[in-house]
Amino acid sequence: QVQLVESGGDLVQAGDSLTISCAASGRNYDIHFLGWFRQSPGKEREFVARIGWGNTYIAYGDSVKGRFTVSRDSAQKTMFLQMNALKPEDTAIYYCAAGPAIGQFDYWGRGTQVTVSS
Repeated sequence: QVQLVESGGDLVQAGDSLTISCAASGRNYDIHFLGWFRQSPGKEREFVARIGWGNTYIAYGDSVKGRFTVSRDSAQKTMFLQMNALKPEDTAIYYCAAGPAIGQFDYWGRGTQVTVSS
């Protein structure tokens, strides 16, 4: 069974940096790809970033390119999202997701709240 636990969400000011984490457990096959998504009230869920096993197949959503960096630890079981130059529009619940193939996210965490004040 895959479990994904996000942490590190916080209230920050515009321009600040913040790093959130996702601790993944389960079969390596099921967590081969990890991703970050976010959702704010009244908006659809938005793709933020993804990363494959061995820090491969990294990709970002257009709204965060150049500001956010996704990575995994050496054990490949923890994913990080370093967020720089945060904007109020980055305010959302950030969800961690996992799956065995690109674009296939079968497992989801409960989310961590990131709030950016202006």
